[in-house]
Amino acid sequence: MSQSDTKLPRAPRQGSRFPYVTIFIVLVVIAGSAAALMYFSSAKIEVVPSTIAATVQGSFTAGQGTADLPFKVITAQKVASQSVPSNGTKTVNSAASGTITIYNTQAKAQALIANTRFATASGLVFRIHSAVTIPGGSTAKPGSVSAKVFADKEGSSYNVGPTSFTIPGFAGTPQATQVTARSTEAMSGGASGTVPSVDAAGAVAARTALTSALGPDLEKSLKDQVPPDYVLLPGAWVTSFQDLDPAASATAGQVEVKEQGTATAVIFQNAGLAKAIALASGGANYQGEPLTITSTEGLKLVPTAGLPDATATSFSFTLSGTAPLVYFVDQARIAAAVAGKDRQAAQVALTNYPEVNRAIIVLRPFWKQSFPEDPASISIVVSNP
Repeated sequence: MSQSDTKLPRAPRQGSRFPYVTIFIVLVVIAGSAAALMYFSSAKIEVVPSTIAATVQGSFTAGQGTADLPFKVITAQKVASQSVPSNGTKTVNSAASGTITIYNTQAKAQALIANTRFATASGLVFRIHSAVTIPGGSTAKPGSVSAKVFADKEGSSYNVGPTSFTIPGFAGTPQATQVTARSTEAMSGGASGTVPSVDAAGAVAARTALTSALGPDLEKSLKDQVPPDYVLLPGAWVTSFQDLDPAASATAGQVEVKEQGTATAVIFQNAGLAKAIALASGGANYQGEPLTITSTEGLKLVPTAGLPDATATSFSFTLSGTAPLVYFVDQARIAAAVAGKDRQAAQVALTNYPEVNRAIIVLRPFWKQSFPEDPASISIVVSNP
């Protein structure tokens, strides 16, 4: 047999193999990507609310409870003391005195004779020593006059802080609620018995330092009491100071000089005040929608007849200045407005809402062009204007 006739064994032929592994990996990647896109899918609207720069100059009346412009009265009281050199003791018997403002809501003037009694809610009686006549007025703008009153009895218990007064002689008559009074500063000077005496110059210096320290402290205490949905305006609080009787000190040769500070403020519901300002400023496009005030620094309040007490049902004042007002965005309302709509229809729908200045629609994944039918599945984010 020749070499040319010899056939070499042929290697087995390998058939073409289908790339199952590659395709499987590709499918896994695609499925994972789709799942990730669906997992991170979202339907969101970022809303920039509309604003009003309101300028106001006018008179307002706030009320307690369910009034359109609700108010509350808050108070803060603190006592501070400082040691000063003592120069012995002294016996004192003196009656407290102070100034009150008498208000008259009758249309006619009201005359009061000398020694007319004025009583606090706790029953402490003070008298005027001279006759006065209070001009006529109204509930919104009472007539008023200031007068000095003197405690009926001696003693420090009459050194009361700012409070309201009624006239016992008018009990059972219409004038009982039409002619009233209020003090804006504490009564002072009432004392009885033996008290430590102090060096006059040292006491004055100590009380000056104490009132300077109490002022910011009282303001902070007031602001800490303001609820999140209320605001405190410049001019809406008063602070008064009362000299308390000196007390013996634990340190020999020293006496504690004490000063009591009382701050009273009127606070307003933010939404109610914002709406009142917007209506008073005369904005043509404003139709009574909910608003909030973002800053009160540009406003100034002046009471018509002093600050009210906690029992007052109304409070009249003038307000001037500028206030930045921001429309309140009801997230549920906006979500309901766009539910089931496509991107373009949602944009058109949002133009009907005055609280929406600008809206950014975010729909993911990219092929998603409509909002879900369920408003609860739509996220509304309100940005700062």
